[in-house]
Amino acid sequence: MGLETATYISQLVDTNPTTSDPVSQGDDHLRLIKSVLQDQFTTLGAAAVTTTAAELNLLDGKTAVGDASGPGSSTDNAIARFDGTGGKTLQNSTVTISDDPPVVTIGDGTTEDIYLNFDGNAQDYRIGIDDGTDKLEIGHGTAHGTNIAMAIDSSANTDFGDKVISKPEIKDYSETKTALSAAASVAIDIENGNVFTITPDQNTTFTFTNPSATGKSCAFTLIWTQDGSDRTIAWPASVDWAGGSAPDVTSGSGKRDVYTFFTLDAGTIWYGFQAGADMS
Repeated sequence: MGLETATYISQLVDTNPTTSDPVSQGDDHLRLIKSVLQDQFTTLGAAAVTTTAAELNLLDGKTAVGDASGPGSSTDNAIARFDGTGGKTLQNSTVTISDDPPVVTIGDGTTEDIYLNFDGNAQDYRIGIDDGTDKLEIGHGTAHGTNIAMAIDSSANTDFGDKVISKPEIKDYSETKTALSAAASVAIDIENGNVFTITPDQNTTFTFTNPSATGKSCAFTLIWTQDGSDRTIAWPASVDWAGGSAPDVTSGSGKRDVYTFFTLDAGTIWYGFQAGADMS
């Protein structure tokens, strides 16, 4: 029969040459097979192919770019390592991807700072663990402990570091109440809360500490519950009282007075008001 023609392996006819074909035509068939193989595998030949049949079979079913399997668990220094137990680990890193449950784990539990860094065109940002403070940080830049936008501790308390939070809608919020210990001198530290209570056991002199920086406003409320013996209050000289003078303290055991204060200049001037007298 006549010599077949083919460009691809699938076009080769496996019944050729027939037993009746001359020997010369069989030679032509061999040349055709060589030509087809060289055309289809143009990059082979520069080095020996050592891949086993079992290894090639691992590619079975892969039909699209990116649809690939990683190397076996015994392969080190590969992009991905599939160990079949602890998830899929990016080699030479501490990143593990697991589907039980679906989670990406970064870090190996040792003492170290771990960050996911975002390399921007003009600015870099990060999310990660500052091991020195044992807090989750979100911040500007890639160095831990600097330019922190927020830090979350192990109790899920969040510190925004006096940064601006724009346009929030706040629902069901509360303010921290701090009970002050009775003493002759009592410091009201604004970093400890915004509502303070005290039941004095002696005449008391107050100081106000850690207000917001100049140009920002901060405020607090003080609830004074009179002792069994009437106690007096000495206020900081920086308090500018409504009406020009400090209000009288209500006399009588258990009588409660409420005072509010705010400042705009880091405590140089505190504007003071008696919000309520004899509230009990």
